[in-house]
Amino acid sequence: MTQHKKTSWVAPAAVFALLILSGSAYWWQNQGVQAKIQPSAATPAAGAGGAGKGPAAAIAVEAGRVEALDLAVDAQAVGTLRARQAVLLRPEVSGRIVKLGFVDGQPVRKGQVLVQLDDSLQAAQLQQAEAQASIAGANLKRNRELLAQSFVSASVVDQAVSNLQVAEAQVALARAQLGRMQVRAPFDGVAGIRAVNLGDYVKDGSDLVALEDASSLWVDFRLSERFVPQLKLGQAVELALDALPGRSFKARVEALDTQLEANGRSLLVRAKLEGLHSELRSGLFARVRVLFATHQNALLVPEEALVPQGGKQYIIKLLPGEKGGAPTAQRLEAKIGLRLPGKVELLEGVQAGDRVVTAGQSKLLKGEAQVLTVVDVDKQGAARAPAASAAPNTR
Repeated sequence: MTQHKKTSWVAPAAVFALLILSGSAYWWQNQGVQAKIQPSAATPAAGAGGAGKGPAAAIAVEAGRVEALDLAVDAQAVGTLRARQAVLLRPEVSGRIVKLGFVDGQPVRKGQVLVQLDDSLQAAQLQQAEAQASIAGANLKRNRELLAQSFVSASVVDQAVSNLQVAEAQVALARAQLGRMQVRAPFDGVAGIRAVNLGDYVKDGSDLVALEDASSLWVDFRLSERFVPQLKLGQAVELALDALPGRSFKARVEALDTQLEANGRSLLVRAKLEGLHSELRSGLFARVRVLFATHQNALLVPEEALVPQGGKQYIIKLLPGEKGGAPTAQRLEAKIGLRLPGKVELLEGVQAGDRVVTAGQSKLLKGEAQVLTVVDVDKQGAARAPAASAAPNTR
């Protein structure tokens, strides 16, 4: 009989205990952690509670501040400066140089003769062709007069017309050959340092001189395929040159290549520098930063504040206690925006200057202790700083 009563009493007690545990778990998932935080100076010594149980053992947690910064969403690459137009001039035919029509490093005009090859033979051939054309023209005129008097047939006139056309073609050929003995500037620009001298015999295809139009400069660089959807014409670009430390230059995206490079899966991008920069030269190495967007007053927390749990990310925010009492801890799901080294952007739930736990979260979440020692890692509070670079969140 006694055993039966004891069994009847234990079963309801077990059910009641299970209900309490289930309710506590439900409250935890839906309401968040609300644990009392007391400064270490106010923590009573262990065992000071007399015959009753002593206070929970104190554990240390570290806290950091929420910062407000302007974040720049960007991508970085390396590139090379290019002139608006550039060409290495070479002759189309072989010959001896009889005249140089430019000064090294000086401007030249479009169409200006830069190198003159000996053209005496070609000039003579042109004169011969012109003489033959003159004779053919005279024969045609005479035959037409004879045809009008019925002294020759129409076929004779037709043959004279053909002869004149052949002679005129020979004139055009001789004139073209004569023109190839001159190397002219294809556009306005600045001549480089010549690779030949007066009197040199050069073969067709030999290097003569470089010509550049540096009235505007471009920078060519490559970006990974993951940035392609964000690339647009007119986007702002910043340049830093190793040759000119401490200076930066602005440019804008001018053109995008039509297809990605197969090996590196990267896209060739060309940006045009703003303004004139006489101190710059094509071929300079450039560090490129493409600006996609700017997040004003983005709220950042230390990366250590994130606590993964159940496939989500959480933070523990410290709230001021009521009427100056001990602060409390609140668990919040982290809505993550941008990332940068050591910090992440939170999109909601915090304000600049708030404190978040950066170390000791695991014991706090498990409820192993409620009496804590809070150590502020950053006591300077919320800060404002120049725009920092951030990469888009890929999570």
